[in-house]
Amino acid sequence: MSARTRTTREPGELFGPRATLFADMLSVGLATAVACLPLVTVPAALSTACAVLRGVREDRPATAGRYLTLLRQRLRTGDLAAGAVVLASVLLLAADLTLAGAGLPGARLFAVAAGAIGACAAVVGLRACARPESLTDWPAAVRTAARDAVRDPGGSGLVLLALVAAALCGWMLLPLAFLAPGPLALALTSVDVRLESM
Repeated sequence: MSARTRTTREPGELFGPRATLFADMLSVGLATAVACLPLVTVPAALSTACAVLRGVREDRPATAGRYLTLLRQRLRTGDLAAGAVVLASVLLLAADLTLAGAGLPGARLFAVAAGAIGACAAVVGLRACARPESLTDWPAAVRTAARDAVRDPGGSGLVLLALVAAALCGWMLLPLAFLAPGPLALALTSVDVRLESM
């Protein structure tokens, strides 16, 4: 019987299937946080976490070991290029917001516009990480994620809320930053699976 449909504990199992998924999600999140440390690996690490958590629906284990195996198979030039684009975009946005805070004419309007563009880009990028295409083809994943972001504004709002919650957890208590990628990946995967079932 699959973990999705099973509601009772197996003999010797300490917790039910939902608590097992929660524990697996935290272990995958910790592995993702460590894999994100080089910064250019962030998209590949988050995409791999989403793929591992998506595999629970097909009764594949959501463990840190499976995560690391999948991640080793995918750190290729395209994944590192995607990470470099994300890192450059974040640095550019930070520089623009810093300049806007320097008191230049029209700075407030520019800061609002830059923040809105950054939020939209973050939603599309995060939704792209949750797409199965991201494992092999980043441009296709980004195109599909951009379409999904427009046709599913509720899901896009949920993605933005998940990102804000993860950032707040890391900001309030630094050790939580190492666990935040797990719940973020689970939220991204859930939004993507929810859209598929609509």
